[in-house]
Amino acid sequence: MNVAQLLVKCLEKEGVKYIFGIPGEEVLDIMDALQESPIQFITVRHEQGAAFMADVYGRLTGQAGVCLSTLGPGATNLVTGVTDANSDGAPLVAITGQVSTDKLHLTAHQYLDLNRMFAPITKRTKEVLNPETEEEIVRLAFKYAENEMPGATHITIPVDVAKKEVSDDDVPLSRVPVSLRESADRTTILEAYDLIKKAKRPILLVGNGAIRASASAALTRFVQTVHIPVINTMMAKGVLSCDDPYYCCTVGIPLKDYGNIILEQADTVIAVGYDIVEYDPRNWNVKRNTTIVHIASMPADINKYYQTATQVVGYIPESLDELTYLLGRGDVKDSIWALKIKDAATEDEACYKEDTSFPMKPQKILMDARKVMGEEDILISDVGAHKMWVAREYPCFRPNTCLISNGFASMGFALPGAIAAKLIYPKRKVLVVTGDGGLLMNIQELETAVRIHTPIVVLIFHDSSYGLIKWKQMDHFGRSCYVDFTNPDFVLLAESFHAKGYRVTKSEDLVPILQDAFTQDVPCLIDCPVDYAENLKLSAHLKDVYETYHAGELKGCK
Repeated sequence: MNVAQLLVKCLEKEGVKYIFGIPGEEVLDIMDALQESPIQFITVRHEQGAAFMADVYGRLTGQAGVCLSTLGPGATNLVTGVTDANSDGAPLVAITGQVSTDKLHLTAHQYLDLNRMFAPITKRTKEVLNPETEEEIVRLAFKYAENEMPGATHITIPVDVAKKEVSDDDVPLSRVPVSLRESADRTTILEAYDLIKKAKRPILLVGNGAIRASASAALTRFVQTVHIPVINTMMAKGVLSCDDPYYCCTVGIPLKDYGNIILEQADTVIAVGYDIVEYDPRNWNVKRNTTIVHIASMPADINKYYQTATQVVGYIPESLDELTYLLGRGDVKDSIWALKIKDAATEDEACYKEDTSFPMKPQKILMDARKVMGEEDILISDVGAHKMWVAREYPCFRPNTCLISNGFASMGFALPGAIAAKLIYPKRKVLVVTGDGGLLMNIQELETAVRIHTPIVVLIFHDSSYGLIKWKQMDHFGRSCYVDFTNPDFVLLAESFHAKGYRVTKSEDLVPILQDAFTQDVPCLIDCPVDYAENLKLSAHLKDVYETYHAGELKGCK
């Protein structure tokens, strides 16, 4: 058995089901070894797509997604998706080829120092130089990728090392289950209890760490017992069901929204699984006078706008259940102040239920999408203006049913990510919501979706522009530049990939088109013109809401 074959055996031992990637000359031995393996290799059309697929696989399963490329340009193409996984806390292992060891010190064809390149964007990067170390390097890569704060790791194997024979003693290391459920220190639990008990206007700010820790049920018990309202980050949508009376809203858009008003009125923020990479604390604690209770599996990052009064570091569900028990013996909190602000936001949303204008308003597009999607179905948002609307307007009932990249926030994330989601959950509807800008960054993966039979549906917010940048330009300067482009005929484009294309020509068509698309046995693209005049209207409305709040009287529907 050679190093490449041992690598595949190690991956099998880790429980790897899929590897996403593109074959290359320096990974030929690995590709050959995979032919004898139950692991399914998903050949993609661009390495960035492979990394995004591994990213979403890791995010949805908690087990590291694996992507593979050759050296040089193949490895550099992985970088964006690997960084996205690392920033978003998704477990991922990237494997790359490398030149032979006799060239590592030279200027050589397609050579880059991959360890140096991947070091800033991963938790760990190692090169297999000695065949006897391979099984340890692989086991460590998965351990680091999947531990308390998940992220990306990287392994590179020189082409000559991959061919070397290993001894009979070199076998895959066991993947022994290790509990990461360390209990928080009792002293910090009691400190948090005391701070929450004394708070007059507490609010829960819940982040993606709560979803990674499967804390949704414990959070729901806490909220229903103590009656403290909840705001979640974009990446934590669904951690508390949108129909819970204490659910308020999602924060994260680059405007002062209703959630910011609630956070500014709170005297105590209970941050559960919150990571400052998701939403800068200076956006909600600008005066730096809020009492912050940090409840997470990891200590808080250092930030002058996120100075904690106490840190409850341990298994989040257990910490919440202990606090539920302690606080449940006292009086429930007064949450009317926050729920009144939530009511104003809900009144805003109701304005669009019967809207039939065309091009469609983003609010109405997402309302119609919600009608078609079940509570367990998965929406994956790309990055752009539509992401802001998904965050605000798309209600979620379950964790991990709305995936938004908001750590690294890379365009091109959604289409390849949806392919991985459909592989994991073939019976669920998987809907991509994307702009026409982000879609064409990885449109080539539509061929992958057709070939491996993952019938996803792609809903395109069509405005022939990089809409989010135009929105910011208009807000800042009152004019825009260099953001407009033309598009292909998306229906014909879909058909050229042997997928199915639809074009929305009036508002009333969207729901039946979505329903029909989800009955198809092939991927579908839906071209839906969007009225992004709503972007500037939202900016003006929220500015008015914020000023009205500071004047002492909050108004609702515009």
